[in-house]
Amino acid sequence: MPANKPSEIHALFLDAFNRGDVDALVALYEPSAVLTTTDGNAVGREAIRQAYQQLVAGEARMELETRAVVDSGEGLALLHAGWMYRRGETITQGVSSEVVRRQADGTWLFVLDEPRTSSVG
Repeated sequence: MPANKPSEIHALFLDAFNRGDVDALVALYEPSAVLTTTDGNAVGREAIRQAYQQLVAGEARMELETRAVVDSGEGLALLHAGWMYRRGETITQGVSSEVVRRQADGTWLFVLDEPRTSSVG
């Protein structure tokens, strides 16, 4: 099921992540999308696939709450979410920022994904 509006993409991401479905995760990204990782940028679906294969391994689980959706009305939207990642006893949490773009078929895909947005202050 695709995201038919920007606010739906987080729910699809969370479902795919918690099922360990790397193919479904990658399908949420444009072919040349950028995912920021601890090792730099994963650019393109194959690099994003490799990044998620490591993240979902070992029965990892995630909780995610959409905090803001700013829709430009021109086919781009900015999203922010709070998240918590668990693998075994290790828990990591943070805030993400993503840019999604409306596709020709009306669905939305990630263009830029920064899972560790720094707070400014």
